[in-house]
Amino acid sequence: MDSPHGAAVKAEDFGLKGPRGWVFRGVGIDAAPGSLIAVEGPSGSGRTCLLLALTGRMKATQGHAEIDGHRLPKRMTAVRRIAALGHVPGVNDLDQALTVAEQLREGALLHRRYDGPVRALLRPRAERRARAAARIDEVLAAAGLDLDTLPKGARTSVRDLERLEAVRLSVAIALLGSPRLLALDDLDLKLSDTERTEAWALLRSIAARGTTVLAVCSEAPADAVALRTGPEEPDAPDAPDAPEAPGAAPRAADRKVTWGSSVKSAPDADTGAEADADAAARPDAGPDTDAAAENDSDSDTDGERDTDTDTDTDTDTDTENDDTKGEDDALAEAGRA
Repeated sequence: MDSPHGAAVKAEDFGLKGPRGWVFRGVGIDAAPGSLIAVEGPSGSGRTCLLLALTGRMKATQGHAEIDGHRLPKRMTAVRRIAALGHVPGVNDLDQALTVAEQLREGALLHRRYDGPVRALLRPRAERRARAAARIDEVLAAAGLDLDTLPKGARTSVRDLERLEAVRLSVAIALLGSPRLLALDDLDLKLSDTERTEAWALLRSIAARGTTVLAVCSEAPADAVALRTGPEEPDAPDAPDAPEAPGAAPRAADRKVTWGSSVKSAPDADTGAEADADAAARPDAGPDTDAAAENDSDSDTDGERDTDTDTDTDTDTDTENDDTKGEDDALAEAGRA
């Protein structure tokens, strides 16, 4: 199959903040065209939102990224034209009511109508069908999906596919548009060790043809460019960090890929209800908040407060950890878009 030049993926201090806190922040990467990139981390750590942001489907709020020279978040439309999504739950799920052949024909039709050149719509119907069938055969071969091995061949229902077969089908549909960047979510979900090995072998073969591949997973292979995600560790109580001045450059430790890193510290017993209210009003509580709880006279100068966050003055109420709520809000916004 004729593959396009892959897209270089670069990011610096890339982040997204929702109404309830950080979804991800401090992301940095520099991957060459044709790379295999694995976003590794636990479920709920913002991996899917990062994938959508790097493919132009979700707008970042901090830093910038470049996909094949297109700067994000400014040129999201240009990035969407060269980046295709494999299966991303809740975004482009396969239609369980269709057969495999119907799902492929629908994908080819949508690509020809919305992504293909206008002159393709002017060709005779027989020629269009022949071209679509040839293209479907090409992408099926690239995805390693043999329709003859399915229980009912091309007439097999999508709902009856095994997990790895569904992955191959979603990859085939994504490749119909000859993307420069192919992105997949939850690649190794519900796969056995053997199937996981086959899935990574598939993505390596696609990357070897020149297409850059970005895959979300729980464990990255050794040969992939890995972005390891997870919540930021809270500071040790016996060695708090010094407060940072507003507008100061991020520390080197903060530039690692972290999601939901707004860790709330428990107030001291002698600070009273006023300190509890001040701590609850700050979603990014850290060393600055602790200093404000100890010195009430300086509480108004430690930094800006998020006025959208509710304040709870009841000292008997435990503060909830909202680390993953920002991701839920961001995914909801992406679904409405």
